Amino acid sequence: MDFLATPLRRRILFTALYLSEGAPIGFLWLALPTWLRAAGTPIEQIARLGSILVVPWTFKFVWAPTVDVLRSSRWTLKHWVLGAQIVMGLALCPLLWFDLHDQLSLVTPFLIVHAFAAATQDVAIDALCISVTAQSERGRLNGWMQSGMLAGRAAMGGGALIMSSHIGDTAVVVLLIAVTTFSGALLLMSRLPEGSADLSMAPSLRRRVAATWAKLGTALRQRNTQLSLLFALVAPAAFKSFEVVVGPFLIDREYSESEIGQFTAVVMIGAMVAGSVIGGVLADYFRRRAFVSASLYFVIAMITLLALLDLAFAEKRGPHLLVAIGLIAFGIGLFTVAAYAMYMDFTIPEVAATQFSAFMGATNGCEAWSTLFIGMLIAAGGYPFGMVVLCGVSALALPLLAFTESV
Repeated sequence: MDFLATPLRRRILFTALYLSEGAPIGFLWLALPTWLRAAGTPIEQIARLGSILVVPWTFKFVWAPTVDVLRSSRWTLKHWVLGAQIVMGLALCPLLWFDLHDQLSLVTPFLIVHAFAAATQDVAIDALCISVTAQSERGRLNGWMQSGMLAGRAAMGGGALIMSSHIGDTAVVVLLIAVTTFSGALLLMSRLPEGSADLSMAPSLRRRVAATWAKLGTALRQRNTQLSLLFALVAPAAFKSFEVVVGPFLIDREYSESEIGQFTAVVMIGAMVAGSVIGGVLADYFRRRAFVSASLYFVIAMITLLALLDLAFAEKRGPHLLVAIGLIAFGIGLFTVAAYAMYMDFTIPEVAATQFSAFMGATNGCEAWSTLFIGMLIAAGGYPFGMVVLCGVSALALPLLAFTESV
């Protein structure tokens, strides 16, 4: 069955691929650090490993041009994804026989290889999606993709911690390898449509490099690229910073770790999935940029509402906080799929790996600076103050969309 042949099949394929994307993220950033700490690994060693493993995702746009250049009718984006998944699976195999705590130094190089392969897979999947889909379907498709990613993160993050107590750590690693690579079977059965960027690229490497360089120059000169990079660097500030401090915020409002874990894994993830699916449909129905603006307004309004409710109830725990946070999570789903669909619309298919990775890199950069900023604001004036200020920063990005051009 060709999973690139129809819109429904493409949704199934890219949902599965994003499930494979989300699985290693959930494992590396939640399950693995928890296992190491439970085994007595010093927290500074765990933090150092985590900081190393996040590097490939943060700077994947640096080697993304390689994915754009090293493509041909014989080695396509499809092969980049399949190759990356094979490396990801093989790099996890040492976890089946090495002891994570006592032999962490031996395992670490394999984890780094896995992280680089996973980040490269992300680059190739996004580029493939842009090259084989129509603009009219990207909103709904992004909704499905984000749902798959969130499911993968939940399954191999918190889910791995739950399963390990019943089936053991080794069985969880086997399951992780399976989840990471199963979507390759669907892709293997699929054929690139005639006229896709891969099949129309120049046969010689020199000509491909020249053509890619020229396309990148065109992309960088486009107003949409420049404004979108700035938008991605600023607009998500309110909720990117909120996602990092929501756990400490609830701790300081006297919620237990167990309550926070259940709420974030079930309610927040569920709300994000719902927002992603609904937002995908609406992003295709309404004008894309208008819906991006509307969804960001909604997120800003909900975070502001949370801040006001926190002040009104004297910074005490209560259902008012959980309802507001649930609405924020729903809004994050709405905005994320709409913004990603817009970035795809602005991306040139021949250099999609590089250009779209740059948009994602700007988003990651927003998370970095806004998290640092909100920490200082909370220390100076409390949670509500920090939330409201970051909402104001996000709002400053909204006028940028008015200057983008229709595609």
